[in-house]
Amino acid sequence: MPARRRLGPACAALALLAGLLGCSAGEGGGRGGAAVVRLRFQSLAWQKESVDATRALVSEWNAAHPAVRVEYVQGSWSSVHDQLLTSFEGGEAPDVIHDASDDLADFAHGGYLADLRPLLSDRLRADIPAASWQTTTFGADGGVYGVPFLQEPRVLIANSALLRASGVRVPTPEAPWSWEEFRAAARRLTGEGRYGVAWPLKDPVSATLNLGLSAGGRLFHRGPDGKAVIRWTEGDAVVPATIRATLDTDRSASRATLGMGGSDTLPGFFGGKYAMVPLGFAYRQQIVRQAPAGFAWEVLPPPAGPGGPAQGVSPQTLSIARDSPYKKEAAAFVDFLLSPANTVRLARGDWMLPTGTQALADPALHTPDLGWATGAALAAGLRPAPAPSVRGYPEWKDKVATPALQEYYSGAIGLAELEERLVEDGNRVLARYQR
Repeated sequence: MPARRRLGPACAALALLAGLLGCSAGEGGGRGGAAVVRLRFQSLAWQKESVDATRALVSEWNAAHPAVRVEYVQGSWSSVHDQLLTSFEGGEAPDVIHDASDDLADFAHGGYLADLRPLLSDRLRADIPAASWQTTTFGADGGVYGVPFLQEPRVLIANSALLRASGVRVPTPEAPWSWEEFRAAARRLTGEGRYGVAWPLKDPVSATLNLGLSAGGRLFHRGPDGKAVIRWTEGDAVVPATIRATLDTDRSASRATLGMGGSDTLPGFFGGKYAMVPLGFAYRQQIVRQAPAGFAWEVLPPPAGPGGPAQGVSPQTLSIARDSPYKKEAAAFVDFLLSPANTVRLARGDWMLPTGTQALADPALHTPDLGWATGAALAAGLRPAPAPSVRGYPEWKDKVATPALQEYYSGAIGLAELEERLVEDGNRVLARYQR
């Protein structure tokens, strides 16, 4: 990671060009001739409901705070990491940054993000559980570099008619399937021209690691010296071995879906080709929009191990650029955006769950309609994803884990070679970041 460039003085000198250079600027126009603080907020909202909710909140802030104006800037999940890195190095970073916790580690260690501890309100700090704060806490001194505010559990979306006709026990958050029960259910749901489950594993790493927590797998551990190390345990094998068994042994899953994203499986799901699809909770929005008339579906909890329905998540986050000259104003805007009522609006717009306890308790998120109650019941089992706080994780994911898991699920390599590549090749990658 290149050294952080201190470009604050340059921004001050070029205030007239702030709109072009991306530097925050104060200018006349406030009440009584006071300077107006202008903040840039880069949002990654992309669903219409989410964009509308976010833009509405920005407008409400601006109407109530004429001396601190916020400009909405549209970003993209597909390019945010490289775009932010370029903007940080060029001194053009937005003041308030929407991202995800699994993308923050290198930015935090590189000095690009502000430590939020002196900036956050007591209300916000107390309302978000400690487990969520762990996802944005980095470094030996425990700096906090993002506010985790939305989270997305993985669920099973099932064809209700096929599920009920199969006679399998319908799982609930209080009594989920075990991984063995899940395999048995997928076999029962498999019929002529139909698979019991579709595995959209275009990005196999996140699904494998986060679901692995339910079986006791972690893969990433901290040694006595505090450095991250990859170790393979029995629990790490449960999820990949189960997925492979549905493909090879049981023939209850289709290989054709392995290279798909979640959206790609929906036409086959609607057409009865797949009885169940493991998806992120937010996919419900697409299902509501795209499902044919009369198609009945429901949300089921994912399988769980002996420890209960635990799974890893990487919450969406709001951070403040370290070089922003208006950190206090930016923090006040974040506090407004993440009030309990406003967080509920953002959560419903994104079809996700809030991290904040007050927002999560809102009755609107506990209705049985559209699976909201099932998702909310899973919140207690959400844990920090096991790897994203580790420096070097993005390289390990892209260069080691993704190809190794793709080859394993395709049948090209066995479990022993998967373990060897994830652990041995992975530890070589991590070592370069922890010297």
